Amino acid sequence: MLYLIYTWMAGHHWLPAHWPIDVVIFRSALAIIFSFLIVLAAGGRTIEWLRKQKLGDQPEFNHAQINALTSSKANTPTMGGMLIILSIFLTTLIFARLDNFYVRMGLLCLVYLGTLGGVDDWLKLTAKRRIPGSRDGLLWWEKMVFQIGLGVLLALFIYYHGKYDQAHYLNWPFLPRDIVLPTWLFAIISVVVITGTSNAVNLTDGMDGLASGCMAIVAFAFMILAYVTGDARWAANLHFNHIRDAGELAIICGSITGSCLGFLWFNCNPAQVFMGDTGSLALGGVVGYVAIVIRQEPMLLVVGGIFVIEALSVMIQVGYFKATHGKKVFLCSPIHHHFHLKGWSEPQIVVRFWLLSALFAAIALATVKLR
Repeated sequence: MLYLIYTWMAGHHWLPAHWPIDVVIFRSALAIIFSFLIVLAAGGRTIEWLRKQKLGDQPEFNHAQINALTSSKANTPTMGGMLIILSIFLTTLIFARLDNFYVRMGLLCLVYLGTLGGVDDWLKLTAKRRIPGSRDGLLWWEKMVFQIGLGVLLALFIYYHGKYDQAHYLNWPFLPRDIVLPTWLFAIISVVVITGTSNAVNLTDGMDGLASGCMAIVAFAFMILAYVTGDARWAANLHFNHIRDAGELAIICGSITGSCLGFLWFNCNPAQVFMGDTGSLALGGVVGYVAIVIRQEPMLLVVGGIFVIEALSVMIQVGYFKATHGKKVFLCSPIHHHFHLKGWSEPQIVVRFWLLSALFAAIALATVKLR
């Protein structure tokens, strides 16, 4: 919106034509600041509204010791992810080009998964479905159906929209040559990335500030990658696939970074609010969507290393438990609970995971010049 207003005013010679509003990375930096301020300004009132609605979650784990360690978190307002989504949405409307196809699809992904997570949270906190095997929210397969449906829809739109450039190539770290993907393989990868990232962030959201801090780092790294991919000169110099118009996704990533930092103000230990599935499903899905558009799905495995480790810990634990009829690899999964039971304090775990997330992002960005 701001870009279109600037273009119109500059076209009428009311503003200088060389203002930096035309520069994507400048608008991305503004998006970080603006989204942070939105969350900071609205956070207190949102938390108070959630309290009045009695939208406080009750920690429920299949582990008595974890339940004891997290008992102090009972009734902490959740569904705070709606604040993050609102901030990202408004900031993107202001600073991104609304005539950009990738931006519109990104907003669709944000609202779709935010709504899905919101329904899940609402059922858990109010309706109390009382379905055996569920935590009174949506069943796992119900969420998967909607996530897979979104993945297929986005994959087809992205694939056929980008048919005139390198939008069908898979960009591999360390390797200068890329693989051209047919439609069916592009769709499968897209579904796996969106559902996998969305659920991995959801699994990570188990300690004060853990998911929001890691997501701020991951989104910042993808802001840089999106900018490079959308700029023909940088993309050619670094052997990236150049995807026309994809640079505008840097503004969405900047909005995510600022919103998560603002949310961390209230979500740090001891947390005043949790994002819930409302925030975690949407954040993971949108970052996965950005990775698909800029053809950096393998890079997502490196940048989002913490989310990958968290998801793998659950898969390993469940698989080994079933295969051995009751034995465990970890004391509890996801793996942050394992370290909690090992004696690490919650702030220690969160800060150390932040450090690892920053390290993974640095490693990923370092590989850019090694292609």
